[in-house]
Amino acid sequence: MNPVEAFLPETYTAGVPYALFGALRATRPVCRIDEPAVGAWPAGPGFWAVFRHADVKHVLRTPEVFSSHLGATQIRDPDTPADLEFVRAMMLNQDPPGHSRSRRIVAAAFTPRAVRELEAVIEERAAALVDSVAGRGEADFVELAADLPVWTLAQVMGVPDGDRRLLFDWASRVIGYQDADYAGLSTAAREELSPIGRAALAHRPSSAPRRPDGRPMNPRSREALADMFAYAHALAERPRPGSVMARMREGGLSRDEFENMFFLFAVAGNETLRNGIPGGLLTLLDHPESLRLLLDRPELTGSAVEEMLRYWPPVIDFRRTATRDVELAGQLIRRGEKVVVFHASANRDETVFTDPDRFDITRAPNDHLSFGFGPHVCLGAHLARVQMRAMLRAALDRLPGLRRAGEPVRLTSNFQNGLKTLPVRWGTDR
Repeated sequence: MNPVEAFLPETYTAGVPYALFGALRATRPVCRIDEPAVGAWPAGPGFWAVFRHADVKHVLRTPEVFSSHLGATQIRDPDTPADLEFVRAMMLNQDPPGHSRSRRIVAAAFTPRAVRELEAVIEERAAALVDSVAGRGEADFVELAADLPVWTLAQVMGVPDGDRRLLFDWASRVIGYQDADYAGLSTAAREELSPIGRAALAHRPSSAPRRPDGRPMNPRSREALADMFAYAHALAERPRPGSVMARMREGGLSRDEFENMFFLFAVAGNETLRNGIPGGLLTLLDHPESLRLLLDRPELTGSAVEEMLRYWPPVIDFRRTATRDVELAGQLIRRGEKVVVFHASANRDETVFTDPDRFDITRAPNDHLSFGFGPHVCLGAHLARVQMRAMLRAALDRLPGLRRAGEPVRLTSNFQNGLKTLPVRWGTDR
């Protein structure tokens, strides 16, 4: 049992190491993990990993002790003090009261009422996506499902329809930087882009930008995302009334805050569902008794989605930084040290979930932490659930006999629990 396996991105190409997590919950629920170099990315100082459900909740609900702001929320440290200062302006990387102020500016776009107004068009879009491939008999479900969160984000943000593929590419570059297939992905067709979309391409850095010292550039830095920020500023010149962009423009955000808010919506609101929807379907297809139950009882769709989120959490972990010396599960954590909570482990904690490795679409209660906990609980959680339910129902209702048609390929990442491909087939031809 080597805890460093929980850090290495290549570990996750074979699946989330739940057996390792279980062993660590039982023997070393808070333990020190090394941070070796990965490819061209340099080694880091190491971190404290937190695996139990109760401890994860404790860390997430006490920002005065475990800060999102001090070192930001990714395991890897920003490359330079300037990079750290920049990403600290992101709502995700703030602590109250600054976080509360940023959240209020855009929260109205994600209230249950606001989401209800989108629900019918999201369901229509999901049905249209499925209908577009129904006659083929087979498809890559990752590619199919990826359009729904991008399309939904475009509606919420006021992004022109032809530019939504830019959102897909930006998310790929940021989230998939540890995977060679995603790090330089460029799928947006220039001829379909709006004028501001085409103009933004001129600001795009090379597919593998590097710093003057030869180290790879952090994909979350301002330099690496120059095209995205150029687009954000151009879009904000004439935002669609009522859109998130309009709220951002009117909210008194600084330049850094504005750019980071756009980053957060364009990436976080996209990639989690791009991973969660196919991952949830794969889980269902791999549990045929649950699939049959859901086909017989469609009213279980809501609880099925919650169990999919527990069983296949889109986000594996998040980082905090200790603001002072503190003891957690018998371990002394020093001020300034990294603390990484593993949502994927907390979701399988046997002290909270009966038979946690069993996929049970009737599970209740289901206190999973896939949308986080505490002040930073996911602002778009309700919207994400609507999209997951819509895509799941469209696939099951319109693709009879849906099943796997080959082996899925997983994303290389120690942050996002993702699939790159999920071949599926439907119909009576076996």
